[in-house]
Amino acid sequence: MPILGLKSLGPTHPPHFSLEPLIRPNILALQPYRCARDDYDSGILLDANENAIGPSLPFLLFDTSSEPSKVNGSNNVGLTLSELESLNRYPSPTHDDLKRRIASFRGVPNEDWVFLGVGSDEVVDLLFRVLCVPGKDRVLVTPPTYGMYKVCAAMNDVGVVSVPLITEGGKFQLDEEKLEEAFIKYPEMKMIFICSPNNPTATLIPIPVIRRIAENKKFKGVVVVDEAYIDFAPEGSSAVGLVKEFGNVCVTQTLSKGFGLAGIRLGYLIAPPPLIQILTNTKAPYNVSVPTASLALSALSKEGIALMSSSVQTLNKNRSRLIDSLKSIKGIGGIIGGNHSNFIMAQIVSDGKADNVKAAKVYKEMAEEKGVVVRFRGNELGCEGCLRITVGTEEECQVAVDRLKELLE
Repeated sequence: MPILGLKSLGPTHPPHFSLEPLIRPNILALQPYRCARDDYDSGILLDANENAIGPSLPFLLFDTSSEPSKVNGSNNVGLTLSELESLNRYPSPTHDDLKRRIASFRGVPNEDWVFLGVGSDEVVDLLFRVLCVPGKDRVLVTPPTYGMYKVCAAMNDVGVVSVPLITEGGKFQLDEEKLEEAFIKYPEMKMIFICSPNNPTATLIPIPVIRRIAENKKFKGVVVVDEAYIDFAPEGSSAVGLVKEFGNVCVTQTLSKGFGLAGIRLGYLIAPPPLIQILTNTKAPYNVSVPTASLALSALSKEGIALMSSSVQTLNKNRSRLIDSLKSIKGIGGIIGGNHSNFIMAQIVSDGKADNVKAAKVYKEMAEEKGVVVRFRGNELGCEGCLRITVGTEEECQVAVDRLKELLE
């Protein structure tokens, strides 16, 4: 089997050596996750659900003299002088001060309930590695949902059971009856992934539904709730409260979205201490760098959290305006999903019906001719004809609306 994506060949000496037979078959056959930047990386980028307002870092605030303000002893790069001088040393393996700040912010007892990772993706991958036996175990996903769950399963040679969401009427909610059937059929199931707000549909899964799954005696595994976009959802939407009550519930979150820090790659898991300790025992020794931890501490300061809240409020207002503007465009059948995140799903139609061909063409023309990059999601279950549009600044949203109008009308 050829190596997917290989662009150029390396040395062919010695002639008796071949790399492909040495690679695990599941890795050689792996279809990698396709990132937003794989297609386009310039223009108005409304495709990757990034925070268009910018990072929630207090030291980036400027006063009337245009000089960066100093917060908590930080200089204009966000690192203290002692931190800069110590970059020749390995970072803390635990970053307990950062964990304590996350624990306080999210309402769990202490740092023993928090695990740090290089983005939520590392956290998800490590959960596979500690919970699942390759070639034997299974996990459950509920499409349409975040694609990395299946990619991680493939990398770890773990089976995937899919129980689609109820998509009729744009509900995109868990099918509890079908989940029950899956739990009975696959009693060895190790994890269920629940994305809330979901990507790509922006729908919240109600806490009572997650509670019922955690209490279901037929499911012996771990309930993993992915809350990457939780800061854009209404207050009280998070499942973190369940973590303090249930030993089988954990929640992944990130600083990439609400805090606007996708570039530092800091995600974390909130879970009961036994699971946190297992992950800590397994992780790489120094997986979170000093610059990442320092910037995260600044973002999670009182001032940083205030900036994040302000940014989220602005983006949520922009979301409402964007939805209203898109609804008025001929050729857009409606906005589907829950609209509880920093992106929306606009459905492109022809003669009142979702049109995948037209949506794919609009996506391509928007990026290549109009300078606005969105994401085509029409191939996802229940998302026919859909473009996922990240909520940008007020100006970016208006440009996106104008360009879509030009193409559709």
